[in-house]
Amino acid sequence: MTLDSKLKLAYKECGRITKKEAANFYYAFLTLPKHRRRAIYAVYAFCRYCDDAVDDQSSIDAKLDSLNLLREKLRLSYAGGAVDPLFLCLGDVAKQFDVPQEYFEDVLLGVESDLVKNRYQNFEELKQYCYKVASVVGLICIQIFGYRDDNAKTYAIDLGIAMQLTNILRDIQEDLLMDRIYLPQEETDQFNYSEEDLRNGLLNNQFKNLMMFQTGRALKYFESGFLLPSYLPIRSRACPIALGGMYRTVLERIETSNFDIFHNRITLTTAEKIRIMCIALIMSLVPNWARKLK
Repeated sequence: MTLDSKLKLAYKECGRITKKEAANFYYAFLTLPKHRRRAIYAVYAFCRYCDDAVDDQSSIDAKLDSLNLLREKLRLSYAGGAVDPLFLCLGDVAKQFDVPQEYFEDVLLGVESDLVKNRYQNFEELKQYCYKVASVVGLICIQIFGYRDDNAKTYAIDLGIAMQLTNILRDIQEDLLMDRIYLPQEETDQFNYSEEDLRNGLLNNQFKNLMMFQTGRALKYFESGFLLPSYLPIRSRACPIALGGMYRTVLERIETSNFDIFHNRITLTTAEKIRIMCIALIMSLVPNWARKLK
Protein backbone atom coordinates (compact mmCIF):
# COMPACT_ATOMS: atom_id res chain seq x y z
CA MET A 1 0.00 0.00 0.00
CA THR A 2 1.36 3.42 -0.94
CA LEU A 3 1.85 6.20 1.61
CA ASP A 4 -0.98 8.19 0.02
CA SER A 5 -3.32 5.21 0.38
CA LYS A 6 -2.31 4.75 4.01
CA LEU A 7 -2.89 8.43 4.70
CA LYS A 8 -6.30 8.36 3.05
CA LEU A 9 -7.39 5.41 5.20
CA ALA A 10 -5.88 6.98 8.32
CA TYR A 11 -7.73 10.27 7.80
CA LYS A 12 -10.95 8.33 7.24
CA GLU A 13 -10.44 6.59 10.59
CA CYS A 14 -9.85 9.93 12.31
CA GLY A 15 -13.16 11.15 10.89
CA ARG A 16 -14.90 8.04 12.18
CA ILE A 17 -13.46 8.57 15.67
CA THR A 18 -14.58 12.20 15.69
CA LYS A 19 -18.10 11.38 14.55
CA LYS A 20 -18.45 8.61 17.14
CA GLU A 21 -16.92 10.37 20.13
CA ALA A 22 -17.86 14.03 19.58
CA ALA A 23 -20.87 14.54 17.37
CA ASN A 24 -21.08 18.25 18.28
CA PHE A 25 -17.56 18.88 17.08
CA TYR A 26 -17.97 16.62 14.05
CA TYR A 27 -20.89 18.57 12.62
CA ALA A 28 -19.21 21.91 13.31
CA PHE A 29 -16.14 20.62 11.47
CA LEU A 30 -18.30 19.81 8.43
CA THR A 31 -18.42 23.55 7.70
CA LEU A 32 -14.70 23.52 6.86
CA PRO A 33 -13.15 22.90 3.42
CA LYS A 34 -12.24 19.23 3.01
CA HIS A 35 -8.44 19.53 3.41
CA ARG A 36 -8.81 21.58 6.59
CA ARG A 37 -11.63 19.37 7.88
CA ARG A 38 -9.68 16.14 7.68
CA ALA A 39 -6.73 17.81 9.43
CA ILE A 40 -9.03 18.86 12.28
CA TYR A 41 -10.33 15.29 12.52
CA ALA A 42 -6.74 14.13 13.06
CA VAL A 43 -6.26 16.72 15.82
CA TYR A 44 -9.44 15.61 17.56
CA ALA A 45 -8.41 11.94 17.26
CA PHE A 46 -5.08 12.80 18.89
CA CYS A 47 -6.89 14.49 21.80
CA ARG A 48 -9.11 11.40 22.09
CA TYR A 49 -6.04 9.13 22.18
CA CYS A 50 -4.59 11.27 24.98
CA ASP A 51 -7.79 11.05 27.02
CA ASP A 52 -8.11 7.30 26.45
CA ALA A 53 -4.54 6.77 27.61
CA VAL A 54 -5.50 7.87 31.13
CA ASP A 55 -9.11 6.70 31.32
CA ASP A 56 -8.55 3.06 32.25
CA GLN A 57 -8.19 1.60 35.75
CA SER A 58 -4.41 1.24 35.65
CA SER A 59 -2.04 2.92 38.09
CA ILE A 60 -0.93 6.52 37.71
CA ASP A 61 2.56 5.33 36.78
CA ALA A 62 1.10 3.15 34.01
CA LYS A 63 -0.94 6.08 32.72
CA LEU A 64 2.13 8.32 32.71
CA ASP A 65 3.96 5.62 30.76
CA SER A 66 1.12 5.60 28.21
CA LEU A 67 1.42 9.35 27.77
CA ASN A 68 5.19 9.05 27.36
CA LEU A 69 4.60 6.48 24.61
CA LEU A 70 2.35 9.00 22.85
CA ARG A 71 5.11 11.61 23.21
CA GLU A 72 7.54 9.27 21.48
CA LYS A 73 5.06 8.58 18.67
CA LEU A 74 4.54 12.33 18.31
CA ARG A 75 8.29 12.88 18.07
CA LEU A 76 8.52 10.23 15.37
CA SER A 77 5.65 11.81 13.44
CA TYR A 78 7.52 15.12 13.28
CA ALA A 79 10.71 13.30 12.29
CA GLY A 80 8.90 11.54 9.44
CA GLY A 81 9.12 8.09 11.02
CA ALA A 82 5.52 7.50 12.15
CA VAL A 83 3.98 4.05 11.76
CA ASP A 84 0.71 4.39 13.68
CA PRO A 85 -2.04 5.69 11.32
CA LEU A 86 -3.00 8.61 13.56
CA PHE A 87 0.57 9.80 13.79
CA LEU A 88 1.01 9.47 10.03
CA CYS A 89 -1.84 11.97 9.82
CA LEU A 90 -0.31 14.27 12.44
CA GLY A 91 2.98 14.31 10.57
CA ASP A 92 1.10 15.26 7.42
CA VAL A 93 -0.90 17.95 9.26
CA ALA A 94 2.26 19.40 10.80
CA LYS A 95 3.91 19.61 7.39
CA GLN A 96 0.88 21.07 5.57
CA PHE A 97 -0.09 23.64 8.17
CA ASP A 98 3.18 24.32 10.00
CA VAL A 99 1.83 23.29 13.41
CA PRO A 100 4.50 23.61 16.12
CA GLN A 101 5.27 20.33 17.87
CA GLU A 102 5.12 22.09 21.23
CA TYR A 103 1.37 22.62 20.80
CA PHE A 104 0.73 18.87 20.77
CA GLU A 105 3.19 18.42 23.63
CA ASP A 106 1.21 20.95 25.67
CA VAL A 107 -1.96 18.91 25.09
CA LEU A 108 -0.16 15.91 26.59
CA LEU A 109 0.96 18.04 29.55
CA GLY A 110 -2.63 19.12 30.10
CA VAL A 111 -3.88 15.54 30.21
CA GLU A 112 -0.98 14.61 32.47
CA SER A 113 -1.85 17.40 34.91
CA ASP A 114 -5.16 15.70 35.71
CA LEU A 115 -3.16 12.72 36.98
CA VAL A 116 -1.01 14.72 39.37
CA LYS A 117 -3.13 17.73 40.39
CA ASN A 118 -6.75 17.84 41.54
CA ARG A 119 -7.02 21.22 43.30
CA TYR A 120 -6.26 24.77 42.12
CA GLN A 121 -5.21 27.46 44.55
CA ASN A 122 -6.08 30.45 42.38
CA PHE A 123 -7.32 31.43 38.94
CA GLU A 124 -3.82 31.84 37.54
CA GLU A 125 -3.18 28.14 38.16
CA LEU A 126 -6.54 27.24 36.62
CA LYS A 127 -5.88 29.48 33.62
CA GLN A 128 -2.64 27.61 32.92
CA TYR A 129 -4.57 24.34 33.04
CA CYS A 130 -7.21 25.72 30.66
CA TYR A 131 -4.48 26.79 28.28
CA LYS A 132 -3.01 23.29 28.10
CA VAL A 133 -6.27 21.37 27.72
CA ALA A 134 -8.23 23.83 25.56
CA SER A 135 -6.48 26.99 24.37
CA VAL A 136 -3.57 25.17 22.79
CA VAL A 137 -6.07 23.07 20.80
CA GLY A 138 -7.45 26.38 19.55
CA LEU A 139 -3.94 27.42 18.51
CA ILE A 140 -3.57 24.17 16.58
CA CYS A 141 -6.95 24.79 14.94
CA ILE A 142 -6.11 28.29 13.72
CA GLN A 143 -2.92 26.97 12.13
CA ILE A 144 -5.25 24.73 10.12
CA PHE A 145 -7.98 27.35 9.60
CA GLY A 146 -5.50 29.97 8.44
CA TYR A 147 -5.38 33.45 10.02
CA ARG A 148 -4.33 36.90 8.92
CA ASP A 149 -2.33 38.21 11.89
CA ASP A 150 -1.09 37.16 15.30
CA ASN A 151 -4.01 38.80 17.13
CA ALA A 152 -5.91 35.65 16.19
CA LYS A 153 -3.78 33.72 18.67
CA THR A 154 -4.93 35.86 21.60
CA TYR A 155 -8.58 35.36 20.69
CA ALA A 156 -8.12 31.62 20.10
CA ILE A 157 -6.56 31.32 23.56
CA ASP A 158 -9.44 33.25 25.14
CA LEU A 159 -12.11 31.21 23.34
CA GLY A 160 -10.44 28.03 24.59
CA ILE A 161 -10.42 29.35 28.16
CA ALA A 162 -14.10 30.31 27.89
CA MET A 163 -15.08 26.87 26.64
CA GLN A 164 -13.05 25.05 29.29
CA LEU A 165 -14.43 27.23 32.09
CA THR A 166 -17.89 26.30 30.84
CA ASN A 167 -16.96 22.60 30.96
CA ILE A 168 -15.71 23.04 34.51
CA LEU A 169 -18.91 24.71 35.71
CA ARG A 170 -21.16 22.19 33.95
CA ASP A 171 -19.19 19.19 35.25
CA ILE A 172 -18.64 20.21 38.90
CA GLN A 173 -20.62 17.24 40.20
CA GLU A 174 -19.06 14.73 37.81
CA ASP A 175 -15.52 15.92 38.57
CA LEU A 176 -16.18 15.79 42.30
CA LEU A 177 -16.87 12.06 42.01
CA MET A 178 -13.28 11.74 40.75
CA ASP A 179 -12.05 13.96 43.61
CA ARG A 180 -11.30 16.82 41.24
CA ILE A 181 -12.26 20.38 42.12
CA TYR A 182 -11.37 23.03 39.56
CA LEU A 183 -13.01 25.98 41.30
CA PRO A 184 -10.08 28.07 42.62
CA GLN A 185 -9.74 27.63 46.37
CA GLU A 186 -9.06 31.34 46.92
CA GLU A 187 -12.43 32.08 45.33
CA THR A 188 -14.42 29.45 47.20
CA ASP A 189 -12.91 30.92 50.39
CA GLN A 190 -13.79 34.44 49.20
CA PHE A 191 -17.44 33.43 48.85
CA ASN A 192 -17.43 31.42 52.09
CA TYR A 193 -18.29 28.14 50.35
CA SER A 194 -16.39 25.11 51.61
CA GLU A 195 -15.40 21.83 49.99
CA GLU A 196 -17.75 20.13 52.44
CA ASP A 197 -20.59 22.35 51.18
CA LEU A 198 -19.73 21.30 47.64
CA ARG A 199 -19.70 17.60 48.53
CA ASN A 200 -23.10 18.03 50.20
CA GLY A 201 -24.52 19.73 47.10
CA LEU A 202 -25.41 22.80 49.12
CA LEU A 203 -27.23 25.22 46.78
CA ASN A 204 -27.18 28.32 48.97
CA ASN A 205 -26.64 32.02 48.30
CA GLN A 206 -22.90 31.65 48.77
CA PHE A 207 -22.78 29.05 46.00
CA LYS A 208 -24.96 31.13 43.69
CA ASN A 209 -22.76 34.18 44.23
CA LEU A 210 -19.67 32.08 43.58
CA MET A 211 -21.20 30.74 40.36
CA MET A 212 -22.28 34.22 39.24
CA PHE A 213 -18.68 35.29 39.59
CA GLN A 214 -17.45 32.25 37.63
CA THR A 215 -19.97 32.61 34.79
CA GLY A 216 -19.32 36.34 34.55
CA ARG A 217 -15.63 35.70 34.02
CA ALA A 218 -16.30 33.01 31.43
CA LEU A 219 -18.60 35.38 29.51
CA LYS A 220 -15.80 37.96 29.36
CA TYR A 221 -13.53 35.34 27.80
CA PHE A 222 -16.28 34.49 25.31
CA GLU A 223 -16.57 38.18 24.45
CA SER A 224 -12.87 38.25 23.56
CA GLY A 225 -12.86 34.83 21.92
CA PHE A 226 -15.72 35.76 19.60
CA LEU A 227 -13.40 38.28 17.93
CA LEU A 228 -11.43 35.35 16.49
CA PRO A 229 -13.51 34.65 13.34
CA SER A 230 -12.84 38.15 11.97
CA TYR A 231 -9.20 37.09 11.60
CA LEU A 232 -9.99 33.86 9.74
CA PRO A 233 -10.80 33.09 6.09
CA ILE A 234 -14.55 33.17 5.44
CA ARG A 235 -14.72 29.39 4.90
CA SER A 236 -13.13 28.78 8.33
CA ARG A 237 -15.31 31.11 10.39
CA ALA A 238 -18.48 29.08 10.93
CA CYS A 239 -16.67 26.33 12.86
CA PRO A 240 -15.46 28.44 15.82
CA ILE A 241 -18.67 30.48 15.76
CA ALA A 242 -20.72 27.28 16.10
CA LEU A 243 -18.54 25.70 18.79
CA GLY A 244 -18.35 28.91 20.78
CA GLY A 245 -22.08 29.40 20.37
CA MET A 246 -22.86 25.93 21.72
CA TYR A 247 -20.66 26.39 24.76
CA ARG A 248 -21.92 29.88 25.48
CA THR A 249 -25.49 28.59 25.30
CA VAL A 250 -24.57 25.92 27.88
CA LEU A 251 -23.14 28.66 30.11
CA GLU A 252 -26.32 30.71 29.76
CA ARG A 253 -28.36 27.61 30.56
CA ILE A 254 -26.36 27.17 33.78
CA GLU A 255 -27.34 30.72 34.73
CA THR A 256 -31.03 30.27 33.91
CA SER A 257 -31.11 27.03 35.96
CA ASN A 258 -30.31 29.21 38.99
CA PHE A 259 -26.91 27.47 39.07
CA ASP A 260 -28.38 24.12 40.10
CA ILE A 261 -25.70 21.92 38.57
CA PHE A 262 -26.23 19.37 41.35
CA HIS A 263 -29.55 18.08 40.06
CA ASN A 264 -29.48 19.07 36.39
CA ARG A 265 -27.05 17.93 33.72
CA ILE A 266 -27.01 20.85 31.29
CA THR A 267 -27.24 19.67 27.68
CA LEU A 268 -28.43 21.05 24.35
CA THR A 269 -31.09 19.39 22.25
CA THR A 270 -30.43 18.39 18.65
CA ALA A 271 -32.75 21.18 17.53
CA GLU A 272 -30.75 23.74 19.52
CA LYS A 273 -27.50 22.52 18.01
CA ILE A 274 -28.93 22.73 14.49
CA ARG A 275 -30.17 26.26 15.18
CA ILE A 276 -26.74 27.32 16.41
CA MET A 277 -25.09 25.75 13.36
CA CYS A 278 -27.44 27.61 11.00
CA ILE A 279 -26.81 30.90 12.78
CA ALA A 280 -23.05 30.25 12.62
CA LEU A 281 -23.17 29.68 8.87
CA ILE A 282 -25.09 32.92 8.36
CA MET A 283 -22.99 34.97 10.76
CA SER A 284 -19.76 33.74 9.16
CA LEU A 285 -20.72 35.80 6.09
CA VAL A 286 -21.59 38.98 8.00
CA PRO A 287 -18.87 41.66 8.25
CA ASN A 288 -18.01 42.61 11.84
CA TRP A 289 -20.34 39.84 12.95
CA ALA A 290 -18.97 39.69 16.51
CA ARG A 291 -20.34 43.16 17.26
CA LYS A 292 -23.81 41.94 16.39
CA LEU A 293 -23.67 39.28 19.12
CA LYS A 294 -23.30 41.83 21.90
